[in-house]
Amino acid sequence: MQNGDVSNLETRLRIIEDKLAIYELLASHPPSADTGHAAYTETVYMENGVFDRGPNLNGASGVAEIAGFIKRPEHEEAIQGGLAHFTGLPLIDLRGDQAVVTSYLMIVHLDHEGTPRELANHGTSQGYRIHRAVANRWELERHNGRWMIAKRTLLPIDGSDIPRNLLRRGLEDLTGTTQQNATDDGASS
Repeated sequence: MQNGDVSNLETRLRIIEDKLAIYELLASHPPSADTGHAAYTETVYMENGVFDRGPNLNGASGVAEIAGFIKRPEHEEAIQGGLAHFTGLPLIDLRGDQAVVTSYLMIVHLDHEGTPRELANHGTSQGYRIHRAVANRWELERHNGRWMIAKRTLLPIDGSDIPRNLLRRGLEDLTGTTQQNATDDGASS
């Protein structure tokens, strides 16, 4: 193996290791939120981190305030009511010691008003209800060899341009492409 091959292999391995670490960071969010594990949240956000939930929901600045979200009695009530966060596979745009990640998240909860239904070999359930689907933009920084959250923006998928643009920006940043307006070429997307 030539030196150039080793360098290329080391670079490729670093990319794989970074992406795996980022997958693990994002995959840890649902269990930490659904168990009220604020101490964990404090270890993954930067001290001056930002949690932006868009114009219609309150956000937080600073790791203590962000972790405080899952310490609220209202959050505990949601957990006890069957709260479950489901995340989609993220798009990861590595930029050296920074990364921008775009993903989906669904907030699901036990449907206490649902009609009980039986599923063979799985028992009876009232079912679950999707409370909200959101678009996420995670801005990460590597500190002391660990990926940490500098800013997280999550916006409800509500048909408006704001979450749509957040998702589009993630694709465009990753691929270096832009979407041509449907009216420009007569085609629809």
